[in-house]
Amino acid sequence: MQYLKRLTRLFSPRPACSAEMQRAQALIKAIDDGGVPLNPVKVNDIARQLGLEVSSRAPMDQTIQRIREALARM
Repeated sequence: MQYLKRLTRLFSPRPACSAEMQRAQALIKAIDDGGVPLNPVKVNDIARQLGLEVSSRAPMDQTIQRIREALARM
């Protein structure tokens, strides 16, 4: 039973740490305040830090929406 718990913990998606969440929240706040994200690499990196799988070809607005949804779930 102990072994199963360790395996589950090992292979479960890890929750984002507070620094990752703060970075995502800062991005969303800047966008909501009228900012326009200009660097898709940074947006994708923030999404990946939250545990999302992101294609480099995905439209940035779609990735931002997924970040919003991820933050709402946390």
